[in-house]
Amino acid sequence: MTVLRSALFFLWFALVSVVICVVFLPALILPRQVTVWMSRRWSAINFWGLRVIAGVRFEVRGTVPRDGVLVAAKHMSMWDTMALYLVLDDPAVVLKRGLQFIPFYGWYITKAGSIAIDRGGGASTLRKMTASAKRALDAGRSILIFPEGTRKKPDAAPDYKPGVAALYSQLGVPCVPAALNSGLFWTGFIKRSGNIVLEFLEPIPPGLRSREFMKVLQERIETATVTLIAEGRTQRNAS
Repeated sequence: MTVLRSALFFLWFALVSVVICVVFLPALILPRQVTVWMSRRWSAINFWGLRVIAGVRFEVRGTVPRDGVLVAAKHMSMWDTMALYLVLDDPAVVLKRGLQFIPFYGWYITKAGSIAIDRGGGASTLRKMTASAKRALDAGRSILIFPEGTRKKPDAAPDYKPGVAALYSQLGVPCVPAALNSGLFWTGFIKRSGNIVLEFLEPIPPGLRSREFMKVLQERIETATVTLIAEGRTQRNAS
């Protein structure tokens, strides 16, 4: 049943994505907010299908951050980027530059005002990332970064990269950690029924030294993530 429901959701996801990408092509020459609105509707429609077809719901805990902060989130699946973009309204998402070259998807994320980085760019990449983030903050947006730089399986060892500390030290705004357990329910093609939890944690005020900040950030995210994974597994075993 899980495979069948996953296949049906895949068809739904593909159909919705193709229709929206084609219908909203004019958005690429219209104001940026049109693309933002379209992207959020795309997430919302797909999440409706995820719930109805695959039985995957989601819950948001904690205080959703307002604009003007740095959000550092755990990353386990594609669900994370879709959900956080929907919940945070209009964040500037830090992502790898290669994604911009994917037809349609890359065009839209570029138009939406993402912050694309070259992972091998060194100091110059950090400077460009910080400059782009400052412009986004000045425009009243928040910054969303996945500090491990890539998706991790639920039980994988943490691997936090220094880019988040560079942003934190240069931007001078609070950092809101976010934990989740999406990797238990969205595993590539397979979608397992259950309740994904996205939890916003206590903000880290600006002003900490980079090493202290990284220690606090990792402890908060990983501790909460372990708890959410245990909760999700208990739920799955009970169903």
